Amino acid sequence: MPRRTRSSRTAAGLRDTLLSAAAALIAKKGPQGFSLREVARRAGVSEAAPYWHFVDREALLAAVAEQGFLEMTRVMMATWSRVEDPRERLRALGVDYVRFALAHPAYLRVMFGSEVPDKAAHPSLKEAGDRTFALLVQAIVDCQRTRQVRAGPPEELAVAAWSIVHGLAELIVDGRLKEHVRSTREATRLAQRVTHLFMVGLAPDRARARKSNRGRV
Repeated sequence: MPRRTRSSRTAAGLRDTLLSAAAALIAKKGPQGFSLREVARRAGVSEAAPYWHFVDREALLAAVAEQGFLEMTRVMMATWSRVEDPRERLRALGVDYVRFALAHPAYLRVMFGSEVPDKAAHPSLKEAGDRTFALLVQAIVDCQRTRQVRAGPPEELAVAAWSIVHGLAELIVDGRLKEHVRSTREATRLAQRVTHLFMVGLAPDRARARKSNRGRV
């Protein structure tokens, strides 16, 4: 395996520094509230330095979004290794999503925002996003194999589950649930309740009917 030269290590370090500076500015001002010059100033480098790695502002935002997906995948994989039961694993992944959004709101806004309108124009970003979604689809498939989730196209069921936790995450991050969520602990509890509800909704028809009947007693 070829050794990395000092210049290549320095270049990689500069790229990471620029990404960290961009993420900090996004957290402070939003994805549209800064320029590449501001990123350079925050990173403590020349104004030309960002262009050594990113052709324009969108390319920088795409790299930040990619980093977000990679970190989310890392969190999901840790849960995958820790939780054996497919149903509990799927539910835990939903809670992870909300906790990730709270810990990294800047990533969330760029990963799913309109600042990078065509993800396919940034192949490594698209690949990172597809890999994250593929984990959710596989979690659904595992639940279907053990008859813990209803039959149906796993991609569609994954979109349904994703939509629910993403909506909750955005409501919390945007401060729309301040009266209900005042801490990370409360956010986690709410995420656990919401993921329980969507697991009931995804359950096979007979299991869902039994749970519904128990709820009427």
